[in-house]
Amino acid sequence: MNMEPETETENNGTRKETDATACRPLTGHQVVGAHLNALPGSPGVYRMINSTGDVLYVGKAKNLRKRVAAYTKPERLSLRICKMVGETASMEFVTTHTEAEALLLEANLIKRLRPRFNILLRDDKSFPYILATNGHDYPRVLKHRGARSGDGEYFGPFASAWAVNETLAVLQRVFLLRTCSDAAFASRTRPCLQYQIKRCSAPCVGRIGKEDYGALMTQARAFLAGKSRDIQRDMAQRMEKASDALKFEDAAEYRDRIKALTTIQARQDINLAGVLDADVAALHQSGGQTCIQVFFIRGGRNFGNRAYFPGHAKDDGAAEILEAFLGQFYTNKPAPKEILTSHDTPNRALIAEALGVHAKRKVRLSRPVRGARRKLMDHALNNARDALARRLSESASQRRLLEGLTRILGLDAIPARIEVYDNSHVSGAHAVGAMIVAGPEGMMKNAYRKFNIKGGKDFSPGDDYAMMAEVLTRRFSRALKEDPERSRGQWPDLVLIDGGKGQLGEARRVFEDLGLEGVALAAVSKGPDRNAGRELIHLPARDGAIALKPRDPVLYFIQRLRDEAHRFAIGTHRAKRSKALTRSILDEIPGIGAKRKKALLVHFGSARAVTQAGRSDLETVDGVSRTTAKKIYDWFHAEG
Repeated sequence: MNMEPETETENNGTRKETDATACRPLTGHQVVGAHLNALPGSPGVYRMINSTGDVLYVGKAKNLRKRVAAYTKPERLSLRICKMVGETASMEFVTTHTEAEALLLEANLIKRLRPRFNILLRDDKSFPYILATNGHDYPRVLKHRGARSGDGEYFGPFASAWAVNETLAVLQRVFLLRTCSDAAFASRTRPCLQYQIKRCSAPCVGRIGKEDYGALMTQARAFLAGKSRDIQRDMAQRMEKASDALKFEDAAEYRDRIKALTTIQARQDINLAGVLDADVAALHQSGGQTCIQVFFIRGGRNFGNRAYFPGHAKDDGAAEILEAFLGQFYTNKPAPKEILTSHDTPNRALIAEALGVHAKRKVRLSRPVRGARRKLMDHALNNARDALARRLSESASQRRLLEGLTRILGLDAIPARIEVYDNSHVSGAHAVGAMIVAGPEGMMKNAYRKFNIKGGKDFSPGDDYAMMAEVLTRRFSRALKEDPERSRGQWPDLVLIDGGKGQLGEARRVFEDLGLEGVALAAVSKGPDRNAGRELIHLPARDGAIALKPRDPVLYFIQRLRDEAHRFAIGTHRAKRSKALTRSILDEIPGIGAKRKKALLVHFGSARAVTQAGRSDLETVDGVSRTTAKKIYDWFHAEG
């Protein structure tokens, strides 16, 4: 996982003079060397930091002193590593008990700090699970994402929400389990629609007993654990018995449930023979880029796959990239019992030990060379190859669109980061601003930002110009404060505003007030009669608007950017409005949390009744002391 110092030599074995020459004027080597005498010979993690406080690189070492000493010999370093050392102004160190602990700490720091010279896992969204709950006479199964802190058994991870929803649908059809909340379950007086369409056994109204429902739940857990064939044989026997006893409706029900099981078994498009719980990580490189395709196999079933495109230098090898990926990939999730990889990693035993420490059980890494596992790996490699080919094709198309946009707007260079801004509100209520970001690789959703419009004393509700001015002022005031040197890659090359001349003028005024230079500015407005496809582009230094041809690919690109900003703004506004509709007046009382709020509502029946209650009545509520009762009473009965 560490970036080992490299030595570049000519074909005749002599060392290139360019490396040493490039390093001579750098002072970072002396900075690194100053730490050597104080470093121990034990395992640990080191950070290389530049003059502005940004972490350049995070590495781990079995022996910190020996590892760091390698950076003090510029003639043995590659140009890229030499540049990194040259930018180093300080270093930080953390010692660990073992090299495995160092590896885990290194992966966590890389994920959190995202150093420029490390191999980076760019997309690491959390995975959804299926949770089979405990603590209820009639447990339920539901989709779960986030910390696994609930009471129950978790199955997964699944590669996507779609895979979870498909499995939940099968669970409902086959095992007739409830998915409703406990509150809805307790309030039912008659079966819901799920019972009518044979997706639930209606335990809420006593259509099935606790023991029989428990048997269904046991079967569902077995199904999720990979024992679907056993369950199918058991149902086939039950169907035959029901048929022999002339209970044809029961037999038909078992037939439908068997059919649902067969359907999902038929969708297993890879050979899983002999593989129960494993992740398959297949790496393919082309065009200086890398794709790692990960398949999730649980209980002998394919829980889906996902493609990753880690950021790395062009000269990083496949094994090095795969090792760095594995370390970062499992920082927020336990590894399965087995991980199949397409390449041998340099420190396979160390990676397995570290992942085992994190998962609290043994983890085995292996590179399959024959049999069912090799066929599984070949399938994953084909998927990685296809995914990377699509990405390269999309990148080429995206670059052509960016080149066209650069030409039309008269930019000096192709923009590496485009920010698009839009506002959303209803008559000024629940106003929000939204910023979406795009670049050479498409939409950069992890960089999206939303702004709750705060307004001011001179702010008029519904004033779109003032809203845009507030959003841009907040965005770039913060950028000037946090990154005045524009060295962290967070500054846009182009800002697009959803609006016409008025919005453009407001944005231009904000830029002038903040003294911003070097950021191109443009606005996009709907054309005559607000028809899509006739959009106009407005530039600060141009009197007339630019109208592109209706079928121009660059126009479609601009529309896509504008529509994405509009979608994100509308979604943010709706979420804010929905939250406001469900907000209680009790939420405004300082010191009243969710537990006390629930106790008050249960005791008095409504928030309105709480506002009318006396102090003595409030004191009778569980969890409400005399002091808290006085605080609540005074909140609603304050004079003036």
